[in-house]
Amino acid sequence: MPGVDFFNDLSTPMQALLATIFTWSLTALGASAVLFTRSVSNRLLNIAQGLAAGVMLAASFWSLLAPAIGLLLGAAFVGLLDKLLPHLHPGFSHGEAEGPPARWSQGALLLAAMTLHNFPEGMAVGVSFGAAGAGAGGATLGGALALALGIGLQNIPEGLAVALPLRAAGLSRRRAFMFGQASALVEPVGGWLGAAFVGTSLPLMPYALSFAAGAMIFVVIEELIPEAQRGGNADIATQATLLGFVAMMILDVALG
Repeated sequence: MPGVDFFNDLSTPMQALLATIFTWSLTALGASAVLFTRSVSNRLLNIAQGLAAGVMLAASFWSLLAPAIGLLLGAAFVGLLDKLLPHLHPGFSHGEAEGPPARWSQGALLLAAMTLHNFPEGMAVGVSFGAAGAGAGGATLGGALALALGIGLQNIPEGLAVALPLRAAGLSRRRAFMFGQASALVEPVGGWLGAAFVGTSLPLMPYALSFAAGAMIFVVIEELIPEAQRGGNADIATQATLLGFVAMMILDVALG
């Protein structure tokens, strides 16, 4: 197929860049819902957050940890950013900002939180493409595409989770959408950097893969699971997490 041949002929960093532009576009798709509605049920958001947590956990293992060793450096990296960058997690409705004190608007704090969340995702996609391009650790292009697709799908509720609270707080539909989609603009940056780094440092491949996995697992434990459990729908959010894990596992095995 011409489209497949074109993609296969691209350099690994360009493949990663296109894949993470795709994951950003699905964040924008989720955020675009704010153009038509002002609110969405907590139950639906909790289910979506649970699915996202399961997808990211499965992606961390099947696409990143299985062919690698260790993950503490990746978790420590995101944990350090979490301490250094002021941010406000979506779903925390009482202004409970984390990180150092800062006189930032709610929109800026939410955007910072999603940047923390999305950079590791973009980096994970890039590292996965880099590993596949180098044929290292059993990594495959199909597995990298599965990871990009899984992260892209779970980005839809993320864009919604950023845009809707801002709309409810009084921002215009257009500004709420712009904040929502902008939260994932960092993913293509992380994707390109991850692929370029891995492509030039093959001996570090296992460490890069596990670093990306650790970063994603930190986000799941720190943010996605607690937020999915906050809305009074703990049981169905847990079931959604398991469903997301299994769906991503099947996707990765089918494409890998």
